[in-house]
Amino acid sequence: MATSRLQASLRHLSKNYKKKGRFEIGIASELPAAYKKFWHEWKVLKPVAVHFIPQEGKWKRDELTGETLPIQNIPIPLKFPNEIHDGIWGGEAVIKGFQKRDEKRRRVPHYWVPVLKRTVVRSEVLNTHLSVTVTDRTIRLINDHYGFDHYLLKTPACDLISMLALKLKKQILTELMNGCPRYAHDPAKQKSIYEEYKTYLTSYTPEEIEWYGLSWYEALSKIAKQKEAASKPVPLKNMYRKALVEKLKAVEIEESTKGNDELEKTTSWLSNINPFGKKDEA
Repeated sequence: MATSRLQASLRHLSKNYKKKGRFEIGIASELPAAYKKFWHEWKVLKPVAVHFIPQEGKWKRDELTGETLPIQNIPIPLKFPNEIHDGIWGGEAVIKGFQKRDEKRRRVPHYWVPVLKRTVVRSEVLNTHLSVTVTDRTIRLINDHYGFDHYLLKTPACDLISMLALKLKKQILTELMNGCPRYAHDPAKQKSIYEEYKTYLTSYTPEEIEWYGLSWYEALSKIAKQKEAASKPVPLKNMYRKALVEKLKAVEIEESTKGNDELEKTTSWLSNINPFGKKDEA
């Protein structure tokens, strides 16, 4: 009897137990909503299918057996090496699988790595050329979006993946938010570039741009530095200096007001005894 009650209580506890999320532990609970929005775009949203063709609908009929089967668009597991953050791979990654090279032998593990190449792209907003490692799909996407800047600004973080692409996107958004200062020498060009890309600013607030493109540890470091700056004690000499300056300003204002009153009294007395002064008409 006691064992059954213990099991029932354990089931009740396990049913009501909720595991804490990433943003509910330690200093991460103080991260702003702006970074949570970026994290959701980067790590939670499902990226566009690159290595397989998703099927539409919920059911399909087998052509051979005529059996109706459910459609399961299960993405292929991908490997993201550290080198992916040094380039822009256009959503591609390393695929780990098996390959049967001989009919009479067992299949062997195999890695499919995208073909990487070094190329130069131009950012109109940043007014500079960049040498980056890309794939053929990246070049195709840049051409489809009619420019490198449009490609970065239109593509969500879950499809860009790499930190290099996210940092460049943040830099472009910051440049647009400041009014494209790199074209200050050419006001006409500056206005033209801003008018072409300003529509992307409607999707972000200044705070969201500030937190955009930060890795998890960069965001924690940023919030820790903000807390340290807020809780940093102010030296007493600074407090005393500030109080002294305020007192001196108050005394100066009081003396200037008092001097003006005395000046008005003196002027009034002199005007009364001055025979050449104007007299008020009776």
